[in-house]
Amino acid sequence: MSAANDAAEEAATDGPVRVGVVGVGSMGRNHARVYRELADVELVGVADMDTEAAERVAREYGTVAYDTDDLLGVADAVSVAVPTSAHAPVLERCIDAGVHALVEKPFVDDLATGRELAARAEEAGVTVQVGHVERFNPAVRTLMRILPNLDVLAVDARRLGPPTDRELDGTVVSDLMIHDIDVINAVIDARPGTLGATGAADGDYATVQCVYEDGTVTTFTASRVTRRKVRRLEITARECLVVVDYLAQTVEIHRSEVPEYVESNGTVRHRTESVVERPFVETGEPLKAELGAFVEAVREGSEPMVTVEDGLAAVEFARQVEGVIGMEDELAARQEATR
Repeated sequence: MSAANDAAEEAATDGPVRVGVVGVGSMGRNHARVYRELADVELVGVADMDTEAAERVAREYGTVAYDTDDLLGVADAVSVAVPTSAHAPVLERCIDAGVHALVEKPFVDDLATGRELAARAEEAGVTVQVGHVERFNPAVRTLMRILPNLDVLAVDARRLGPPTDRELDGTVVSDLMIHDIDVINAVIDARPGTLGATGAADGDYATVQCVYEDGTVTTFTASRVTRRKVRRLEITARECLVVVDYLAQTVEIHRSEVPEYVESNGTVRHRTESVVERPFVETGEPLKAELGAFVEAVREGSEPMVTVEDGLAAVEFARQVEGVIGMEDELAARQEATR
């Protein structure tokens, strides 16, 4: 029996799933925190090229700092939260060790390598989930229940924010916009078609217009130079307008306006009243839902909610956008700086 099958069989037992985190920057540290909070999960260790950072996070969450290969020797599953340029080599080591992996977005920086790793993981029986955390936002889960009953015409996604001091290894497209690319790919039952895109602010602002093959018109805007944080999705359907606020975790459904005629002092005035529905959204931390779903997929041997194919589709779209705008040189420079 292969190491991958051994790992899958052990993870499927009634005992806790043994998890670890590779890469303990701001995102990886949050993964370690959440794993500590999940039931039937044991955080067995963390790893990072910065050994002092790994030891600091290990102390904070009551676990052990390892080098990556040693961590893979004791874990059933790990989160891979290293810079994007290192996703592929770390995932390759996970597959060789038979360890299931949640790989942060974007899945890979090279599509051909990503497809090769996807095939290897499937052959080895290793579960790979891609970390598109907005899929687990309660507002998006509510949206998924609403959309099957609507005739969607257009989608407008805006993900804006101010400059950040965190280390960046991608353009605004692969850093921010890719969240909305994945969500829209998931809610529209068609492939992206023709697109046009423009950029500004040295790659920190981009807007895209894309017509999906079913005729849905989509617009994406992402910014790292806007002085107000916005995470908003608007869906225009024949029946209504649906507005999703990722930050507030709310959904509003704006129905057709109702006309009224009001008589006052012998004068008839016309006015309209909007009908707004607010479906109940059971709020919660998306990362906790994401990691919980990953652990469940590992334990049950089921398909993860965000598959490798989903991750590759989002990367492919993002690369097309970057190519249209002419961001390839900037992307290469950012990734080289984080190697």
